[in-house]
Amino acid sequence: MSDTSRNSGFTLLEVLIAVVLLGILSAALYGSYFGVLRARDRAASGMESRRELGATLDLIRREVSSVRFNRSDKRLRFVVEDRDSFGTQSSTLELTTLVPTAGQSRKESGIVTVAYRIAEKDKKRILTRQERDLFSEDTTVFAYPQMEQITAFLVECYDGSKWVKSWDSAINGTLPKGVRVTVQIEDEGKTAEFSMLSAPRVGGI
Repeated sequence: MSDTSRNSGFTLLEVLIAVVLLGILSAALYGSYFGVLRARDRAASGMESRRELGATLDLIRREVSSVRFNRSDKRLRFVVEDRDSFGTQSSTLELTTLVPTAGQSRKESGIVTVAYRIAEKDKKRILTRQERDLFSEDTTVFAYPQMEQITAFLVECYDGSKWVKSWDSAINGTLPKGVRVTVQIEDEGKTAEFSMLSAPRVGGI
């Protein structure tokens, strides 16, 4: 047998080195692939949180702007309470406002009482929204999640000289001149704060 025939194969050492190199390369590719997937999921989650945040603040801005109030009608109200919810300073907001009707399939006046509160679900804070038609006889009203992964919800009212954290139109006899809503969320392990300003346009039914 010639020398060429004896040297045409791979030695055991060469096979082991190739296997080790292949394992290292596979591990690197595996880590990179799943790292990209995790980054994509975090980005998608962040975009969803920002979308919820923007939609929530815009909804509250429009509802505050369209608030209904009349001293002689006790059903029309604007109430802000400063509370400590789950160890965090949080506000509750209840107001009577205008909303678009769903159509002719249901009898709706377009005037509703809306309440926002912080609740806890699966050890996470969520902002709930409760809506009831002012003239509805249905006493069963459910609170639905409006925004998840929220850290704090703070509502402040401007009385013309200073910002206060509590307001009751039945006691104050009027609406605040301005309303500031601040929402805190967790963004990539850090607390991010966003605020919105709105001014009520006084109107009755």
